[in-house]
Formats: sequence, structure tokens, C-alpha cells
Amino acid sequence: MKFGLIKERKNPPDRRVVLSPSACKEIVGTYADAVVVAESSDIRVFKDAQYEKEGIPVVTDVNDCDVLLGVKEVPVENLIPNKKYFFFSHTIKKQPYNRKLLKAILEKNIELYDHEVITGENGQRLVAFGRYAGIVGAYNGVRAYGLKTELFKLPKAETLPDQRALIDALNSIELPAIKILLTGKGRVGNGSREMLEAMNIKEVSVEDYLNNTFEEAVYCQVDVLDYNKRKDGKVLDRNDFYQNAEEYESDFMRFAKVSDFYIAGHFYGDGAPYLFTREDAKSPEFNIKVVADVSCDIDGPVASTIRASSIADPIYGYDPQTEAEVYFMNPAAVAVMAVDNLPCELPKDASDGFGESFVKYVIPAFFNGDSNGVLERARMTQNGKLTERYAYLDDYANGDH
Repeated sequence: MKFGLIKERKNPPDRRVVLSPSACKEIVGTYADAVVVAESSDIRVFKDAQYEKEGIPVVTDVNDCDVLLGVKEVPVENLIPNKKYFFFSHTIKKQPYNRKLLKAILEKNIELYDHEVITGENGQRLVAFGRYAGIVGAYNGVRAYGLKTELFKLPKAETLPDQRALIDALNSIELPAIKILLTGKGRVGNGSREMLEAMNIKEVSVEDYLNNTFEEAVYCQVDVLDYNKRKDGKVLDRNDFYQNAEEYESDFMRFAKVSDFYIAGHFYGDGAPYLFTREDAKSPEFNIKVVADVSCDIDGPVASTIRASSIADPIYGYDPQTEAEVYFMNPAAVAVMAVDNLPCELPKDASDGFGESFVKYVIPAFFNGDSNGVLERARMTQNGKLTERYAYLDDYANGDH
């Protein structure tokens, strides 16, 4: 079985890679039948020489590989027919901008495995960059707070080498006695939590957060039942929320009234209540001044996120009264950080972490007959057709959507 790491060709360039040099070496050392090569790249965070140092051949032609591994979408013109490909295709939600890509994958008889749907038997994602989105998102949010309030200036995350450097930068500044709200307790939310903990910011309970004032910066990490409530007043469990989201309404404003800085690290499911609406943000009681929207759902549950921002220009302003974008330093503006590719700012750490999971959960499936069904669940296309699990994409792929 020959695996090829492909050069990232999507623009803007993404420096991440599925497997670090050490991860490649581990695969070759573990499986006698495994061969790994790296397509030469001047983009990725690990240099060609670093792969060669670990005994991984660097090549300019990957046509003889069985499995091709990438991060972002492969441009249609670069797809090699009749291969197995792994990358984030961004097609499972029928994203219009990638319809041609999925159509080409089918026409070229490519077997597509999307990283986003590599899951365990319980449906839990096995490989993801979410933790690193949370890490960078929290850093960028604190940086935005410093710029908005003119209290301090932090360097951009992309100029720093790793998470340790981000933490060191954060610990060089001092936050005033603000309240920081963090939504989400998955990979993203817990990545952000890591950074708040590294700053030694005190965590407080929901009750204390809502009712008390503090002489130091504090944070509160909340879950879905903290900021949503059943319309009929019943108190049930999280499973009820996930199964009957339409029976719930937002209870987020009780947090918005007392929060200064909000980090959105939650997963938002279709049909769930918005956290805060444009009308909510108009309220004189709405106190949030800075939003770091790591989840970045445009025109969705976080009303101030009216567009994604970029690594080059990460902060914009949202004027709640006009519902329009303004300069973030405008006194009326909520400063919004909504970069939608945050892990790209920490490419080495993100690649190391992703590769560890890929080696642990995905690579064995090629050598144990896919005993846990990892490949079967993630296989979107086969023999020029959508697999049964992804047949719902048929109208989209064939241009009827």
C-alpha cells in the first residue's frame, strides 16, 4: 500500500499536512507493506529535507500511489483518476462552491474519503483540527480585546511558531477584571479553555458568573443547557435538546448582559435556537464588546458574525443598531474575530496533532481489513457513484440542487 502526501494547491495556500515526517516514519516502521512518499512542496510547514531525513522519499509524481492524502480541496484539474483520496471536500452540506469538485470526483472514478466524516462507531469524529481552531481563536480573541480597548498589543498568531509561543505572549499582558464567556465543550471549546487556563484566568460557576462581580478576570465555560431552555419550562437532559431542539429557545441574554468578551466554540446544529439575534444585540443590556467566533457560522446563531474574516485582516466591527459592518474601533461597534481557517495559523502543531490521530485511527484500517468500519463510514464515492450513506448528495452532485 503506497501513500502519497500531496502538495496543497488551493489558494490561499495552506501550510498544514496530514502526516508530519515523524508520523510517516512511524507508519513505515509499523507496517511492512506500507510505503509513504511526499510530493515536493514549497508550501507545507515541514520542508522536503525534513521528510528525506526520516527516510521518506520526496517525489514530483504521485501517480503510482494508491492513496493520496491532502488537507484542503484538490483543484479539479489536479485530480488523478482512479485513486483513493483523503481531504476536506466541503461537500457534505451541499456547499454550492464545491459541486463541480464532487461531480469531477465521480466522473474520474475517485474513491473519496472526507476527513470530516472519519468517525468511530459512536459517530464521534476521530481526526480533526478543532482543538487548534480553539487555541488560535482564543488567542486572536484576546488580541482583538487588547486592540479594541487599546490596553495592549499582541503579535499576530501566524508570526509565532507554536502554542507555547502564543501562551508566552498572552502571559506578557494583563487583563482587567472582565468576564469572559466560552460556549462549547468539544474539541474547539476545550482548545480555547486550554489558553484561558494557561493565562491562569479563574474559572467560575454559571451562578457566580451571572450574579457576582470580581476583582480579576474570570471565565465561564457553558454548555447547551446553560444558554438554552425548554419553552415549556421543563428541565431535561442534553439528549433531549439534541433530539428536540425546536422545543427550546435561547437563554443567552442572561450571559450577554454581564459578559465583556465572548468566545464562540460551540457546534451549532440545524434547528437549534440562535444564541443571540440581531434584535438581541440592539438591547441596551447587551454588554459584549468583543466576539471571537471560532465556530464561524455566517448569518447564523451569533448575530454579529455577518461574514468570515481572514488571517490577513482578522477583525471587523458590527454595529448592532444599523446591523452593518463598520470599523471595529468605532465606539458603537462590537469587535468581531471570525477567521474561518484558524488552524492554518498554527500549522506545525496542528499537523502534528492531526497526524497522531490519523496514524492511530485511520492507517490501521488499511491493514486490518477495516475491522472497525472507519473507512467504510468515511467513503463517500466508489465506482463512480455516491455510496449509500452519501446518496443524499445525488441531486447536488448532478446539478439539480
